[in-house]
Amino acid sequence: MIYLDYAANCPVNKKVLEEFNLNSILYYANPNSTHKLGREAKKKIDEVSDYIAGIFGAKREDIIYTSGATESNNLAIKGFIEKYDKCHIIISEIEHSSIIAPSNYLLNKNYDIDILSVNKDGKINIDQLINLIDNRKTLISISSVESETGIVQDIEKIGNLLKKYENCTFHTDATGAIGKVDINYENTDMITFAPHKFYGISGIGVLIKKGNVKLMSQIHGGESTTIYRSGTPSLPLILSVKTSLELALSNQNKNNEYIKKLNKYLRDNLLKYKGVVINSVGNCIYNTLNFSLKGISSDEVAKQLEENDIYISTKSACSSKNNISKVVYAITKDEQLAKSTIRVSISHLTTITEIDEFLKVFNEIYKKMVKNHGIL
Repeated sequence: MIYLDYAANCPVNKKVLEEFNLNSILYYANPNSTHKLGREAKKKIDEVSDYIAGIFGAKREDIIYTSGATESNNLAIKGFIEKYDKCHIIISEIEHSSIIAPSNYLLNKNYDIDILSVNKDGKINIDQLINLIDNRKTLISISSVESETGIVQDIEKIGNLLKKYENCTFHTDATGAIGKVDINYENTDMITFAPHKFYGISGIGVLIKKGNVKLMSQIHGGESTTIYRSGTPSLPLILSVKTSLELALSNQNKNNEYIKKLNKYLRDNLLKYKGVVINSVGNCIYNTLNFSLKGISSDEVAKQLEENDIYISTKSACSSKNNISKVVYAITKDEQLAKSTIRVSISHLTTITEIDEFLKVFNEIYKKMVKNHGIL
C-alpha cells in the first residue's frame, strides 16, 4: 500500500498517541468541575493554552478548543459577522470549503461577501483587497496554504497592510501550514488549525482569537473553558495538541529538507510527460504537488491508481465530489485542467521507493490514456 494523501489526513505520531492514552487514564475529571481533580485538569489545559499562545503571539484566554478546523472556521466566520452589525466579509476565490460554505450561508441571509481573485501563481490580488475595504467592520479570511495545490499566501505582508485599518479583522486558516512553512502571525487576529494535518489526533481543533475580537458563540450550553464554545473539554485531546505541535515544529526543517528532494524528483519525472500540466506553481509547500492530465477524468486516474493500491486525491477531501476543481480553474482559467486534477501529497514518511512505484504505475496509466483518449 502506498499512501500519497497526507494533505487530507496524517497517521497519528506514536508519541502523540501514547501521550493521549496516558492522559486518558491520568486525567479523567471534568476540567469545568470546581473540586481538586477538576482544578488539576483545568491547570493542564492552561499549560497547553499558554504554550499555543506563546507560539502565535496570543494570550491564554485567546485559545478556543473545538472539534476541528471546520468548526473553528465556522466560529470565526459566522461568529464574527453575527456579533457585529453592518459588517462584511472578504475571502479569496480559492478558500477551503469550511470558509466558503459559512460565507455562502451568510450571503443567503443578505450579508455582504466580497470575493478576491487570484493571479496565475494563486496569490490574492492585494490591490483589490485594499479597494474593497470601506468604513464597515470587516473580516478578511485568507488561508495560509491552499489545500489542493499547496500554494502559500503572503500572510505576513497582508497582516502588515491590514494593521493600519482599525475596522478590519484578519483571519487565516493555518491548518496546512503548521510544520511545513514558517509564517509570522503577529498581525493576524484569528488563526485556525487542526493537529490531524500534522500527525496529531482527529477530533480536536483550535481557534486563536486575539485581543478585542468578539464572536457570537455557535454552540451554547455553558461557559466551559471559554465563553465562545460550550461543552465538556476533552483534556486528553487538548494535551495531545501540544505534543503534536512540539513534534511538528521541532522536526520541520529536517522534514522539509527531505520532502523537498522528493518533490523535485516527482515533479521532474512528471514534467517528462507532454500531457501533464503542473498546477502547484509559484511559492508552494513541498508536501503537495497538484497536476492535471488535460482531457482525462481525474477520477478515472485515481481509480486505476487505487487498483494498484496507491492512494491519492483528486481535490481537497472536503470538496464537493461532483464539481471541477474551483481552485485549479481560478488559477488556470482552464476548465479541462480543472476537471483532471491529481493531488499527490507526500510526507517525511514517504520513501523514494514509493515514489518510483507511483511513477511506474502512472506511466502505465498514462500510456493507456494516450491510446484510449488521445490526450497528446
